[in-house]
Amino acid sequence: MTDLTLYHNPRCSKSRGALELLEARGLTPTVVRYLETPLNAAQLQSLLGKLGISARQLLRTGEDEYKILNLADSSLSEAQLIAAIAEHPKLMERPILEVGDKAIVGRPPENVLEILP
Repeated sequence: MTDLTLYHNPRCSKSRGALELLEARGLTPTVVRYLETPLNAAQLQSLLGKLGISARQLLRTGEDEYKILNLADSSLSEAQLIAAIAEHPKLMERPILEVGDKAIVGRPPENVLEILP
């Protein structure tokens, strides 16, 4: 079976729900606590490619950092947004399940089931 990686925040109910759904199916993903082990810009770029979305779509707009850093500014480049997420991992939407060359945001948690092999 293809390796499964779950970018996880254990304090998030959606993230916990996604992990529970996977485990209920007998799957044991590699769990990356991205707040403790943030992704660098290259890793984020790769993940965005697998998600098929832009960095702006990955941003959690309700976070204080979003407002403080003025990330709503539409003139910010993709690279600038990726750098902001790398520097402030709390800005990254969660959970994210990565399966081979695909990934999906688990909101709602059931979304993670869509890309299982």
